[in-house]
Amino acid sequence: MAQSVLHRDPRVDFFRGAAFIIILIAHIPSNWVAQWIPARFGFSDATEMFVFMSGFAAGIAFGGTYRTAGFWLGTARIYFRAWQVYVANLLLFFFVLVLMLAANAWLYADTDYVTQLALNYFLDDTGRALLGLFSMTYVPNFFDILPMYIVVLLMVPVFMALSRIHPLAGYAGCLVLYAANYVFIFELPAEVSPDRDFRAWFFNPFAWQLLFFTGFAMSMGYLKLPRFRWWLAALCLALIAVGVVYSRYGLWSWSDTLSDLRGQLVDLRCQNWRGDGADRCYFWTKSNLDVVRILHFLAIAYLVVWALKGRERVLTMGWAQPILQCGRQSLPVFMFSMILSRVYNVLMDQTERTTWEEIAFNVVAVANLIAIAYLLGWLKSNPWRPHKPARTPAPEAQGQAQGGARWGNAVPAPGSAE
Repeated sequence: MAQSVLHRDPRVDFFRGAAFIIILIAHIPSNWVAQWIPARFGFSDATEMFVFMSGFAAGIAFGGTYRTAGFWLGTARIYFRAWQVYVANLLLFFFVLVLMLAANAWLYADTDYVTQLALNYFLDDTGRALLGLFSMTYVPNFFDILPMYIVVLLMVPVFMALSRIHPLAGYAGCLVLYAANYVFIFELPAEVSPDRDFRAWFFNPFAWQLLFFTGFAMSMGYLKLPRFRWWLAALCLALIAVGVVYSRYGLWSWSDTLSDLRGQLVDLRCQNWRGDGADRCYFWTKSNLDVVRILHFLAIAYLVVWALKGRERVLTMGWAQPILQCGRQSLPVFMFSMILSRVYNVLMDQTERTTWEEIAFNVVAVANLIAIAYLLGWLKSNPWRPHKPARTPAPEAQGQAQGGARWGNAVPAPGSAE
């Protein structure tokens, strides 16, 4: 047991790292390379991968604390992590705002970068916006992922309390909350200006919590990975194929039959089941985590996990090390991916933005993100301290080993998956 916890599960780090790289590319406006990210060929995208892996990693990082130190210390650790993410969100906002102000002041471009991010209100009504920013009632769209993550983290103690009644009670509660969100549409305000129309958080935490806790429950061993079945694999492949056909590139338009079928599906999904006159298509957006997006992501995850079963070492080879390093430094790398997306948008606007120029800028941006990840890893290793012999893993590692083993043979080191 002790030996297994000395190694990180490469799948956790690899897919988190891949998600951060995709997020970087996807958040550069008018980016030609972004046309070729996985999101353009299916229903789900890197957000689903990020949220699921965050839940799985949280189960590994905090599950052992709940099991060995008790409910209240586990909850304290969760709240401390939520506080860290809260501070990170504020730092990200102010850093990006200052960068955009500097770009407007010092660089030539036709774009007003503050307006592009819809941050004018913060400058026009700073007092009210500042209160909204700190209370998370003012959430500009570019800064909407971390607030959702904070709220979901705050749900972990409730999940764990229910799981003490029955291992599946917590996850059942998540399903009930997801269904209730469809019926009642719980929304958190993202605008504080009385002169503006109501706008909800883009990522509704009451919907996205389901994917987070799917990963969390699998990590804790409450949910089991379905056994490999050819018929199930065929269903997954079929759903993925449908996602490709009905992707944004409109392959469905090549066939009248596919076009008609698509129209029928849209009508079905937008049907007003409640009969209250509301536009039910709202529910099927990304904001409320369309059930089709969940199924599409789980189909991909099922095939990938079984394809890598017994072959996990391929993700530890040299070619994968930069991606793994990005995944190991989760929160700061995510923040830098968002920052770099704005920096390289500004830099690309100083050029003609030809296809080759955009490809080159994307390569350099990803290289920068990887370099930052390695720098962060080096700093976290405390290179200024004398080397000490490795210590025996803490008792908490046993709880983490139990969680990580649900998904593979190797497990992240204690506390490193946060």
